[in-house]
Amino acid sequence: MKTEGYIQSKNDYSLFLKKADGHLTAVAVYVDDLLVTGSNPTTVEQLKHQIHLTFGIKDLGLLHYFLGIEATSVKGGILLSQKKFATDLLTDTGFLHSKATSTPLPLHFNLNKDSGTLLSDPSYYRMLVGKLNYLTNTRPDLAYTAQTLSQFMQLPHTSHLQALEHVLKYIKGTVSHGLLIQGSNQVVLQAYSDSDWAACSSTRRSITGYVLMLGKSAVSWKSKKQSTVSKSSAESEYRAMSQAASEVTWLVRLLEELQIKHITPVTLYCDNQSALHIAKNPIFHERTKHIEIDCHFTRDKVLEGLLQLSYLPTTHQLADVFTKILPSNQHWFLLHKLGLFSPHSSLRGGVGGKEISTSRSSSATSRSAI
Repeated sequence: MKTEGYIQSKNDYSLFLKKADGHLTAVAVYVDDLLVTGSNPTTVEQLKHQIHLTFGIKDLGLLHYFLGIEATSVKGGILLSQKKFATDLLTDTGFLHSKATSTPLPLHFNLNKDSGTLLSDPSYYRMLVGKLNYLTNTRPDLAYTAQTLSQFMQLPHTSHLQALEHVLKYIKGTVSHGLLIQGSNQVVLQAYSDSDWAACSSTRRSITGYVLMLGKSAVSWKSKKQSTVSKSSAESEYRAMSQAASEVTWLVRLLEELQIKHITPVTLYCDNQSALHIAKNPIFHERTKHIEIDCHFTRDKVLEGLLQLSYLPTTHQLADVFTKILPSNQHWFLLHKLGLFSPHSSLRGGVGGKEISTSRSSSATSRSAI
């Protein structure tokens, strides 16, 4: 790649970029699978020809399947899904024809490490959780559930397996759902962060959740238990903001490499006024002196002009779905905002209440999979 004039990205070492004559060509590499795109189809074809002369490759044409992720051209963008992977998972576990559930886990459901009896064969549970984690690549609605069930990998109990079976029933009802990547004339990056204070009944640690939206498309998200115990909800929210700020810092650098500029300051939305005051106020006082120094990363980024902080009511906080199980109506309301749709359902699968229709875009001629 380097001999052909491509530069390896400093922000993602699997990404190679070439800028020439006002055009940009990008190549994502995973072992022997390559994803090629660019604004100049001629440059893309030249690269594929040169790689073929060196290694001998099979050109798979327009992007439709890559590392288990299916890409479908739809009206308004591209739908990324893992329908085949999810269907195979349901078939292997015998849940393909089970009754569907409306949320990944029951409302107010709580798991602890000692509930139920130990499983005689923990490998089955571990295998399913591993597959569930892989599904989160295109299913942000499963992120919170995956991190919750991953905590019991060492000694899984029957209650943990029952919770996992509930998730499989949810996947049954949403097997064709995927993430809609929408086109936009104006590129705007926004971040949402949230936390559920002392959510873990065993450790009393809080859950961090954040999501980054590029235009109307979710491009990065995480649900994770915090590493320390927070003394207040404001502190746990402040820690979540710090994690989101780190992700924003990385993504802004990556987007600048892709020639997407002038996107700062990035608005970071939080639903806790106290955490916002802590991040905006440079005065170190009694209520925050116990907070580790790395949590003040958010404040530094605000002063640098990378971030601007804004309050958002909890009902519109997109990151809320990454911190807890919500009522089904609120669960699906937030998922629609995140861009999770099905191409075959007008009830849950449309943009603005309409069905998503598949189409072939003429502008997609330069996207190729090798």
